[in-house]
Amino acid sequence: MAFRAFRSQSVSTSQGSYNLAEKTTEEPVSSKVAQSTVTCFYQANVAGFWRNVSVLWCKNLMNHSLHITVDSVGGESQFSCKIDVKPWHFWSKKGYKTFEVEGNQVEVYWDLRSAKFTGSPEPSSDYYVALVSDEEVMLLLGDYKKKAYKRTKSRPALVDAMLLVKKENVFAKKSFATKARFDEKRKESEIIVESLTGATIDPEMWISIDGVVLLHVKNLQWKFRGNQTVMVNKQPVQVFWDVHDWLFSGSGSGTGLFIFKPGPTEAENEKEGGSAVEGCESDDGSVAYYSTLNIATFEFCLVLYAYKIE
Repeated sequence: MAFRAFRSQSVSTSQGSYNLAEKTTEEPVSSKVAQSTVTCFYQANVAGFWRNVSVLWCKNLMNHSLHITVDSVGGESQFSCKIDVKPWHFWSKKGYKTFEVEGNQVEVYWDLRSAKFTGSPEPSSDYYVALVSDEEVMLLLGDYKKKAYKRTKSRPALVDAMLLVKKENVFAKKSFATKARFDEKRKESEIIVESLTGATIDPEMWISIDGVVLLHVKNLQWKFRGNQTVMVNKQPVQVFWDVHDWLFSGSGSGTGLFIFKPGPTEAENEKEGGSAVEGCESDDGSVAYYSTLNIATFEFCLVLYAYKIE
């Protein structure tokens, strides 16, 4: 499924260029495998270096698991740890594991005994998962933060891990729900994509954020690909969509792709008379680019694969 509206964006980090497009153009899973997943891609300082860290929550009819993967400095290899979210024994919902990252011991602590779920494989509250390196909590998931620091006996990281991409696979008939934080200072926003498709009706689509319909697409058979900027809490958010397979797959099912990217479009930046990025020459003569916008609103994007099932 081609999606041409979303352009490649590189983010400068201490480890070089981190390409968001590489994380968002992965092939979606087959709709025959009803497996809901939430994958978050972070940059975190693990074992002395800034590394790419992925957190995958996965749920199907048989299993519910959490996978944490840490990349090597050059990205050639990966080191991972798997946790069963719903093990056979209740006490196993609280645990501790260690694994090595390029010869350095990394610890994972978790407590999922009281975790609450609202349809997503990722918990919504009452839990923690902590990734510890060099006696620092480099990545902390969940809202039980005080309990996590008390149990790990580790100090908070000097620089928090940075969430770059959240990718989610959702299966439903008409309504697809997810959450995302477009601003670090605000709580997560609830996002709902609803559609009305069928052979005897004119297809339509609605996208609402925090209960407000911000985008209504009529004549969807002609506008199955597009993009539009909406305002969320006075902040611009670009919305890209491609629902070609919903309408023309022949089976009435298919996959829709949605990307939500905070920040104004390039054209809007040009209207304001400024560029979104500026260059800075380093000692070796290379040029690194950094954002003149707020980092939290420039780098993050949400990718939603919406699998329509009968």
